[in-house]
Amino acid sequence: MEDYGVRDVERLLRLSRPTLRALVAAGFVSPTRGSRNSWRFSFQDLIVLRTAQALADANVPRRRITRSVRELRRNLPDSMPLSGLAISAVADQVVVREGRSRWQAESGQYLLEFEGDPAKGTLDVRGREAPSPRRNIRDPEPGPDDAQGWIEHAAEIEADDPRTAVEAYQRAIEADPSRLDARINLGWLLHESRRFAKAEQVYRAALEECGGDPLLLFNLGVLLDDLNRRTAAIEAYSAALRLDPSMADAHYNLALLYQKTGKAQDALRHLAQYKRLA
Repeated sequence: MEDYGVRDVERLLRLSRPTLRALVAAGFVSPTRGSRNSWRFSFQDLIVLRTAQALADANVPRRRITRSVRELRRNLPDSMPLSGLAISAVADQVVVREGRSRWQAESGQYLLEFEGDPAKGTLDVRGREAPSPRRNIRDPEPGPDDAQGWIEHAAEIEADDPRTAVEAYQRAIEADPSRLDARINLGWLLHESRRFAKAEQVYRAALEECGGDPLLLFNLGVLLDDLNRRTAAIEAYSAALRLDPSMADAHYNLALLYQKTGKAQDALRHLAQYKRLA
């Protein structure tokens, strides 16, 4: 089983060494000792450390954190991507999102975000998975016809410099208008920065230029939903499902919309599909 040193933990979790020491001293994890008596952390340790710190930042009581991370550890597999879990505090519960599933850390009970949950709402828009970056952001910018280079450049900087990343995705589209991934990620960044009208323009142009795509239509649906244009959002989600009936998130968001518009039977139908798929 793979293990991790202190530097790995600092890099992967962005924890300072004093914080790491404090979490270990508090008993949240018990690392083993490697060569030269150095700490070695398991995959489960990393998840527990990240969870404990996030919950402490959210002012969750220490006793609840201790119980939650203990039960969380019992349910963790030996390995999975660190990005595969999201942990948050919802009212007095510690809730874990694993893929499309959502469960309470202390009881292991699966939850459904549908009613009475302050954290519920439309599932997030997401970008097309970007290629693994190969360039350094200090390298010269890609050439005018290098769409792939511009996409990689945008992927590298979008977290720290979204405005420049928007320009890079635009350059990629200029270089190759058929690059749907650049159009989807551009729309996502614009949506994230609340430039809603521009994001819709990008998505509509992508549909015109590249044709229908489930993720593109789903993201358009989320945008329209955020703008409270419910009829248009329902049309976009439905179009996404015609192309990919297994898109659980679209069923979930449709269930919410149909519930809001008083169409209980349609809401239940899509909710059942969501539960079956998730």
